[in-house]
Amino acid sequence: MSTDQLNVLNSADQTPAQKGIQVTDRAIKRIRVALAKEGISPTEGGLRLGVQGGGCSGLSYNIRFDTQPRERDRIFNFEDVRIFVDPKSFIYLHGMVLDYEETLMRQGFNFINPNSTKSCGCGTSFSA
Repeated sequence: MSTDQLNVLNSADQTPAQKGIQVTDRAIKRIRVALAKEGISPTEGGLRLGVQGGGCSGLSYNIRFDTQPRERDRIFNFEDVRIFVDPKSFIYLHGMVLDYEETLMRQGFNFINPNSTKSCGCGTSFSA
């Protein structure tokens, strides 16, 4: 599915032309549900996106919940949902769109990343 067919949201502090992190409506809804299930306050915590070495293509995406941002994190606000990205990961994630897919075959977050030059079949590993 192309990003043209998705309702993509920009962070409150980002103009559409900026290369920040973007998130679809579907992903925001799923993050809200998961934060509530984890018992994490949306005013203090959020979703942490990151990149680490490893995986079949050299780099792999890392996604988890965090109770608060770290000192050097970039914080992206999407209404009542916050996304935290550390400075090293932001190098690989700027311009990325986070989507959530739920089909009969698969459910989970999708990283639509223009910085990825090669990815593998699992969708969690890439090279830049």
